[in-house]
Amino acid sequence: MTKKVKNFEFIEKYIRKMTFGILTTVDKNGIPHSTGMLYGVSPPGAKFCLYCITEDNYKKVRNIKENPHVAFAIPYPHHLLRFVPSSCIQFSGTAELKPSDDSESRNAFSANTILKSNLKEVDKGEIPIDKVVFIKIKPEKKIFCYGVGISLMKLARDHGSGMYSVEIPPERL
Repeated sequence: MTKKVKNFEFIEKYIRKMTFGILTTVDKNGIPHSTGMLYGVSPPGAKFCLYCITEDNYKKVRNIKENPHVAFAIPYPHHLLRFVPSSCIQFSGTAELKPSDDSESRNAFSANTILKSNLKEVDKGEIPIDKVVFIKIKPEKKIFCYGVGISLMKLARDHGSGMYSVEIPPERL
């Protein structure tokens, strides 16, 4: 059996498969705040970033204005075997607020049907465009993983075998 190489390219494919993750921000008192977010990814080969869309009056936006350091986690639940712990990809990074007409952000949201529907709501005026912002998340070099690409049998024998990290190549940072 061929062993899968778990490098950034391998993990990037998993990140692109999903559109939902958990963004954690920190307020001015150091108290964390987590929220589920839809996300898009920068084009393949470009500087690696995630993009989320939200309204400018939410706590996560206020927190980013105070402290741009964030964490992001992408869970991969086992839908058939619900008793098995979810696999996960997670990283820390910095967030930057972008206007609703930012071309990079809109491009990332144009790559997926679910994400396109969010843009349509904004473009139709269902959400006031002057209230919409994108959150651009630039990850730090190291991405931490648990269980992604690891067989369930191997995880059952040794839970620790599921933990590893990969590094984003310098040219993608």
